[in-house]
Amino acid sequence: MEEPSKRERLGDVTRSTQTLNSMLSASQHGDIAGQGRYVEGSILRITMKNFLTYDYSELYPGPNLNMIVGANGTGKSSIVCAICLGLAGKTALLGRGDKVGLYVKRGCSKGFIEIELFKTGGNLVINREIHVENNQSLWMLNGKHCNQKTVEEEVKALRIQVSNLCQFLPQEKVGEFAKMSKIELLEATEKSVGPPEMYEYHCELKNFRNKERELESVVKEKASFLEKAKQRNERNKHDVNRYYEKKRHLDVIELLEKKKPWVEYETTLKELNGVKKEREEAKRHLSALKQAQAPMLRKIHEIENRLKPTEAQIKTKTAAIKEASLKCKQKQDELDRKHKEIDDIKQRLRLKRMEEEDHQKRISNTRQTIEGLKAELAKVGDQPDVTPQINAVTTELRQIHEERSKIEGEKADLRRERDNLHAESKMLEKKLNDMNNMMNAKQEKLRGCHRDTYSALQWLRQNRNLFQGNVHEPMMLMINMRDHRFAKYVEMHIPFHDLRAFVFQRKDDMEKFMTEVRDRMNLKVNCISAPEDSWSKKPPSRHIESLRRFGFFTYLRELFDAPDEVMSYLCHQYRVHDVPVGTDKTKAMIKTVIEEPYLRVLYTVDERYTLKRSHYSNKISTSNSAVRPSQFLNITVDAEEKRELEEKIKACESKLNAIDERMKALQKETAALGRRDNELLAEKKRLFELKGKKRQLEQKISTKQDSLKQMEQSVINLKKLEEETQEKVAAVNSQKVLIVTGLMTQMKLRAKLTMEKVYLALDTVGLIAEKTKLENDCREGASGLKIFDKKLSCLEQRKTQLTEKCKELMKSAKSICRIQSDEPLPEGLQTAFSKLPDTLDEIDAMLNEERSRAECFTGLNENVVVEYNRREQEIKNLEKELEAKNNALNTYRQNMSEAKERWLNPLKQLVEQINVKFSDFFRSMQCAGEVDLHSENEEEYDKYGIRIRVKFHSSTQLHELTAYHQSGGERSVSTMLYLMALQELNRCPFRVVDEINQVHTHTHTHTLSNLTSGTACKETTSQYFFITPKLLQNLQYADEMTILCVHNGPYMIHPSHWDDKTFIRRHLKRKARA
Repeated sequence: MEEPSKRERLGDVTRSTQTLNSMLSASQHGDIAGQGRYVEGSILRITMKNFLTYDYSELYPGPNLNMIVGANGTGKSSIVCAICLGLAGKTALLGRGDKVGLYVKRGCSKGFIEIELFKTGGNLVINREIHVENNQSLWMLNGKHCNQKTVEEEVKALRIQVSNLCQFLPQEKVGEFAKMSKIELLEATEKSVGPPEMYEYHCELKNFRNKERELESVVKEKASFLEKAKQRNERNKHDVNRYYEKKRHLDVIELLEKKKPWVEYETTLKELNGVKKEREEAKRHLSALKQAQAPMLRKIHEIENRLKPTEAQIKTKTAAIKEASLKCKQKQDELDRKHKEIDDIKQRLRLKRMEEEDHQKRISNTRQTIEGLKAELAKVGDQPDVTPQINAVTTELRQIHEERSKIEGEKADLRRERDNLHAESKMLEKKLNDMNNMMNAKQEKLRGCHRDTYSALQWLRQNRNLFQGNVHEPMMLMINMRDHRFAKYVEMHIPFHDLRAFVFQRKDDMEKFMTEVRDRMNLKVNCISAPEDSWSKKPPSRHIESLRRFGFFTYLRELFDAPDEVMSYLCHQYRVHDVPVGTDKTKAMIKTVIEEPYLRVLYTVDERYTLKRSHYSNKISTSNSAVRPSQFLNITVDAEEKRELEEKIKACESKLNAIDERMKALQKETAALGRRDNELLAEKKRLFELKGKKRQLEQKISTKQDSLKQMEQSVINLKKLEEETQEKVAAVNSQKVLIVTGLMTQMKLRAKLTMEKVYLALDTVGLIAEKTKLENDCREGASGLKIFDKKLSCLEQRKTQLTEKCKELMKSAKSICRIQSDEPLPEGLQTAFSKLPDTLDEIDAMLNEERSRAECFTGLNENVVVEYNRREQEIKNLEKELEAKNNALNTYRQNMSEAKERWLNPLKQLVEQINVKFSDFFRSMQCAGEVDLHSENEEEYDKYGIRIRVKFHSSTQLHELTAYHQSGGERSVSTMLYLMALQELNRCPFRVVDEINQVHTHTHTHTLSNLTSGTACKETTSQYFFITPKLLQNLQYADEMTILCVHNGPYMIHPSHWDDKTFIRRHLKRKARA
């Protein structure tokens, strides 16, 4: 590199105890030339003490491109961490430790960062002192103590945004840039390179749009409410008119109801006078009739006095007749009972005769049966002896029973064995189901955390036949922990994006899968191709026995099982075969452990340690992080045990089938023996019956003869029984004679009494006839008397009623008209009454007519009018309010339109400038790329975003930059070129890009370095920090570049003794000699 000629500047990176030095491009610490080139907020100086790998270091970056070069582990990224934390950035932005105390050098209690920023009118010096014990920081601003909030405000005033990936891109956050959404990228770009007011305008537009939506909603709601109110009032207007018409009818009804009592009063008064005259006339007629009826009434009274004794005698005779009739009935009942008794005696005799006939028939049948049995016994006496045949049958039956017992015993053994096999099979199936349920639980976790991968898994299971090589499901399903307690180490070591990745044996299968799943189905999935040479059995660099003294007990690979391709990839990519796992003893000896060679990553009980060894000083830097609890791999299924269970289940099924076959054979044998057993039993029964038939016949004959003797001894004496029956009938007949005599006596008495009663009745009839004649004569005169008496009573009652009614009607009429009892009818009412009918019928007819008309107006009341008037006023108020809201909405839209012009036009110009630069950079690399402002709806300002589309191969189309579609190198190149496109717009004091080119190809790295140099070294650009572990040859270097070389090692000289001019002269002399 040529020595800088335009200006001199100096920077160093010093580590006193570990002798880390940095070579910069010229001059002394105290004199920084060319400060006029620095942008407001650029970094002039960075000082670090006891910070990460540094004991003490101070560096002075240049105003343009600063390339920080050094091997891995020398401390380049530590400078990035110092810039972030020194400018009040959060630890989360760095992607390393989450506590600020972890950034203090190991073994020290506190660390120190000081950053000097260029500022017109006086530079800004920020000091941060970090304490390990409580993870607290002390802040100073230009030598004065302050809080973190003050520092953040000062940094924000200089437009420094360490949280903006477009300005500050640490090594661990490179991948996150591609994951940013279009909306997030737009906001980051606005903050980074846009005018200060651009992001404010954007936020203002989003607020305007939200308020516009609210106003539109309010206007729409009020307009709808107003329209509904108008419609309701329009409907109610007809009801109001009907209400007034109904009120007119009700007024007429009220007048009619007021006049009606007066008309009723006058009508009732006329009726009362008529009733009084009619009552006086009725009184005169009644008095004359009473005088004509007096002689006939006296004669009737005398006849009634004569009838009373005769009627008493008739009643006495009637009672005596009734008593005599009752006694006759009792005698008749006794006579009927004696008839019944004689019939019962005769019936018993008939039954005894029938019983004797049956007895004689049984004796005759028994004699015939005895004769038949004797004849059969004579025939049986000639049969031979069947005892030998019975013995032979008995022997064969015993043999059959023994064979059946053996078979039943074997069947019982087989049943017990079958039951045991069933129980064992159920137990094995339960264990297998439990294992399958655990696998299903893993799949449910996968679906919950990444649905696209789960969908791709279902597709793979249905289309596995499309692939030639082995295709393994996501690693988290294929990895099976031998002990779930150690799942946290494996899950900590393997990133989640690989745990959900599919593993392929063949690359062409992977391409086919990606085309189908990612391109056609648009699923975001990860795929991995296993190494061609298997690493699954690769031995570790050191045997575990040599590490047991430190508490290590195994390597990570031995903690789990996985298919060969999956294990090969994990060994190749993450070296799980070479990562030891230790115990508490390891943590206690960690200072000794980290000095051991060949250890890069190790685990203690609850921490992970990553070791980096410097290529220069051979010193080791470590970082540690807590091991998080496992989320996915803690569900373990022993694959070998599962296979054994499946084999045992198959063996059980095979044995059960064999037992079933044997049981069927034994069942057939049992059936055959059973049939033979039944045949022999039938034969044995027949022989026994033949042998015992003679003895049975003799016993039957003896039994029948005994029965015959008993029947002959129990014969009934019918003659004696007939004599006894005749004696009983004669006794009952004697009793009947006495009863008939008593009956005749009572009947004669009843006849005598009846005749006497008849004579008395004839006398009574004559008197009654005479009385009846007199009463008929008297009744004719009494009828008129009663009529007039009743009429007089009715008239008297009517008079009283009408008098009271007149009083009530007068009182009611005056009450209805609201006048006092002593006041006359007002002239106004008299005039109104004169226009109405004068009769009750006409008034009732008119009332009915008016009421019918009023009843036609149903559902109406005074509230309808009140509601109508109230809503009319409400409609007027709503119209005014709606007009005001519409005016406010139009004003908002006008303001929003103006704000949109202020924001959108500059934004489009800004994005176009970025697109021009971005496209030029891609064309220089023989690729294609473009940047555009993307929005699905121009009015949705919170949906605007910047879309980056790139193409790295001529055979493909432009694809949007995402975290899934492009490779890691392609994403890094795209990120770098986008940041370079922002560089010339120079809206932020500095940019930091940390090791973004590690995954580039040699060609891409060379092109990117030249582009970076050409872009960042222009006078219009701001400060740029570019961290890289390698510096390629034959690059284009500008005078404005500053190269900060970070070295470390035991033989580095102190920075105060470093003379860059002497070094360059010696280098040139050596080059000349060569």
